[in-house]
Amino acid sequence: MIRSVRQLASVVALAALLSACASAPEPVAATPPVEQPPSDQAMKALSAEVFTFGYPLVLMDVTREVMTARVPANTFSHKRVFPDASFADVVSPNADTLYSTAWLDLSKEPVVMSVPDTAGRYYVMQMLDAWSNVFAAPGKRTTGTKRGAFAIVGPDWEGTLPKGVREIRAPTDMVWVIGRIQTNGKPDYGNVHRLQDQFRLVPLSAWRKGTRSLPPAAPRATLVDTETPPVEQVAAMDAQAYFSRLAALLQGNPPSPDDDAMVDRMLRMGIRPGEPFKTTVLEPSTARAVQEGATAALAAIAANSRKSVAGSTGWRVSRDGGAYGMDYARRAAVAMFGLGANLPEDAIYPTARADATGRPFEGNGRYVMHFEKGQLPPVKAFWSLTMYNDKQAFVGNDLQRYTIGSRDRLRYNRDGSLDIYIQYERPPANQMANWLPAPPDSFNLMMRAYWPDQVLLDGKWMPPPVQRVN
Repeated sequence: MIRSVRQLASVVALAALLSACASAPEPVAATPPVEQPPSDQAMKALSAEVFTFGYPLVLMDVTREVMTARVPANTFSHKRVFPDASFADVVSPNADTLYSTAWLDLSKEPVVMSVPDTAGRYYVMQMLDAWSNVFAAPGKRTTGTKRGAFAIVGPDWEGTLPKGVREIRAPTDMVWVIGRIQTNGKPDYGNVHRLQDQFRLVPLSAWRKGTRSLPPAAPRATLVDTETPPVEQVAAMDAQAYFSRLAALLQGNPPSPDDDAMVDRMLRMGIRPGEPFKTTVLEPSTARAVQEGATAALAAIAANSRKSVAGSTGWRVSRDGGAYGMDYARRAAVAMFGLGANLPEDAIYPTARADATGRPFEGNGRYVMHFEKGQLPPVKAFWSLTMYNDKQAFVGNDLQRYTIGSRDRLRYNRDGSLDIYIQYERPPANQMANWLPAPPDSFNLMMRAYWPDQVLLDGKWMPPPVQRVN
């Protein structure tokens, strides 16, 4: 009896166990904790970081919009003369090279750029991606001066190119080509114009059909503001307009793989490619934090652009233009005050605002820049010294001379050294060939060293100090 009860109990227990197993609900996966939105203080910091990160992309797009309102995309715009003292379109204008520029749209297909034989003349066709990084620079330094054809292809393009066409893969669909051709003064204009007319852009599909040039496209009617400088247009955007534009641009112009941390920050802030960013859906205090972060970032970019330390000779030299890696603050600062900067391998631009003693340049002063024999700027192309007033514009003078350098007929001293005379008053006749006219008030100087030697790139050569002699 006892055994039977035990057996029954065992059977009941087993049945209960089986019943429980059959009727028990499936295990429920643990619900991940809901990520809390950033605090207002954290959102302000995110906004400032993301604003700085995206600044070159937004500025590049506004610049593209302004320039293509005058000259359509995939079309060269050729500057035929040097700027003069009335020129105010950009700061620190250049009187060394004539420019040939174009904005490329690679979203539909590659664009083929054909270049002429320049017969040894220095030129560079610098190419910037949408983030303002220089990713290629065809020209005398890298590809020589013979005739050639290059297909600039977008990041996602796949295919084969015609024979004789070299591929240049762009990281983004938006590309800015800034071509510079050495021009040896106004008498050289005609020679350079003939070369400019042989730099051409055609879609790959047209190139395959044998087309090597297209008729100029007419600008389309647009409501784009072509009068306000792009830097000012970006500065006038509120946070919602700025970050919405950034989000729209991310689709065709993705960040680099090295930028993953910033991509995470954008997602945390609520910025997603192709989706408008709306501050109106945020809490009022959070929306204010986003705006405050953007405003603070803009001010910091402006401040960073003015930070530079003069060397022992009074010259400031930057050697990190054109390629910035993850130094987003530096990239944004260069974009604000020098969008389109060359790689240092193509050009370095030392600047000076004071003489050898640290005293700012004055129009009533007389200055001499003395190069010892064998100590001229070490370059493979050419060099120049340019005068600017306190607005970074050319200075009007009777000679219409705004720059002086290796392309000029300079007068050397008997020992092979060279003196450049920098002053407002007209110097004696024996110094005229080496005179760089200054304004009657404050001024600053910029040296341009094209295709610098390694000693300049390494910082082992610096421009000599500018000495005041009165």
